Amino acid sequence: MSQNINIRTASHAGSWYSSNTRKLDTELSGYLEAVTPAGEAYPIKGCKAIIAPHAGYSYSGPAAAWAYKSIDTTGIKRVFILGPSHHFYLNSCALSACKEYDTPLGRLPLDLETVAELKATGAFETLSLSQDEDEHSLEMHLPYVRKIFQGMDIAIVPVMVGAISTASEIAFGTLLAPYLAREDTLCVVSSDFCHWGTRFQYTYYYPGPDAGGVHLSASAGPAPTYAIHESITRLDKEAIDVLTVPPGGAAEAHTQFAGYLKRTKNTICGRHPIGVLFGALGALEAEAEDKIRVEWVRYEQSSQCVRLEDSSVSYASAWVLF
Repeated sequence: MSQNINIRTASHAGSWYSSNTRKLDTELSGYLEAVTPAGEAYPIKGCKAIIAPHAGYSYSGPAAAWAYKSIDTTGIKRVFILGPSHHFYLNSCALSACKEYDTPLGRLPLDLETVAELKATGAFETLSLSQDEDEHSLEMHLPYVRKIFQGMDIAIVPVMVGAISTASEIAFGTLLAPYLAREDTLCVVSSDFCHWGTRFQYTYYYPGPDAGGVHLSASAGPAPTYAIHESITRLDKEAIDVLTVPPGGAAEAHTQFAGYLKRTKNTICGRHPIGVLFGALGALEAEAEDKIRVEWVRYEQSSQCVRLEDSSVSYASAWVLF
């Protein structure tokens, strides 16, 4: 734990990613240079939010680069970072008590004025330093943010999102919407996709491209004609299709996503931060209906599962206009 309660240390540096400044910078540069979008040219003019994974960089760093390279840094002064809580139960959203977050690439100051305004609403809890430093979902985005905004004067607003209801996602999204709508503000949403395998207690499986879902077990294995990794791809792509805007609107997508999660129980760990973002988009929809776009640009799996004993985590990246 940090000796200075005002500074959150880079507690996962040296394990989840390199603690060496030059090596980390070179790795991130390599990930970003490898991004070759076939569609719209990067950066995406007016990009207002991204969704990107938060695993160790050797696993998800390349996929996250597809989101980060889409960012148009022009005029951005503030970056909200929304991530899930993995280590303690939280039935709300929580803000940091720190003044700065450290990274091997340099520190990121918090926007203390915005944090104070949000605390004053009474809707947010406050993280202890140990809770803040234990969580990786926010930290894994800090080096990328520092890298993309290299040499720029920006501040961050980290928000840990707990296991909240769909109604609470809408409520927090509506609260954050005026902040996210500011021209000088970007939002980063932290989420991996499916965590599949017995070690994650999740073995949902489609026996075919059009078949209904079942749960694999020692007595019920996968079909020989449809690999587990193909089923995981179908499962994740269903969520990605629901969360693509247009053709539908953001509020409709949010409702459909909640229904999809209820049906499949897909282990998308950042489902609630995604829900808060879509709650905000839904609140902004009346004014920006024709402008809201959510485009998914990358999908990967950490490994290709074939047997019940295998496991994998999926990574997906998106950019958002509104």
